[in-house]
Amino acid sequence: MTDAVLHNRIEVMHGVNLDQLGRRDPALYGPLSYSELEQRIAADASKLGLVARFFQTNHEGEFVGHLHRLEGLADGLILNPGAWTHYAYAIRDALELAALPAVEVHLSDVERREPFRRTSVIGDLCIGRVIGKGPDGYRDALELLREELQR
Repeated sequence: MTDAVLHNRIEVMHGVNLDQLGRRDPALYGPLSYSELEQRIAADASKLGLVARFFQTNHEGEFVGHLHRLEGLADGLILNPGAWTHYAYAIRDALELAALPAVEVHLSDVERREPFRRTSVIGDLCIGRVIGKGPDGYRDALELLREELQR
């Protein structure tokens, strides 16, 4: 009998300005600091039998490079690239190369904000998009990935 291979490693990637949670407008982004958000996501992942690992950068090239290095290290992705979502085609190309199931998450409801925020250059590469649910959106994204990885 062979052991079942677990596909439960989720890379949670945050982009520009997400490290400033707690300082940003709580009406849009909620009251949690970035470290509190990470702790909440990790706890939710654990409850679902998933293991979350975190990455945050304010440098687009580092975000791209991290996506390049994920082969064999992650089974799925949660991406909140911040403002890069709307124009960073290099991130889109790196996500395509990573070839992992991914969910796009935004704390705020980007569809009800400025028109430029309604564009996502990564959305068509993702298995789902969760917006406007605050920190709870990450739990929804984890659930989507768990379902996808169990197929």
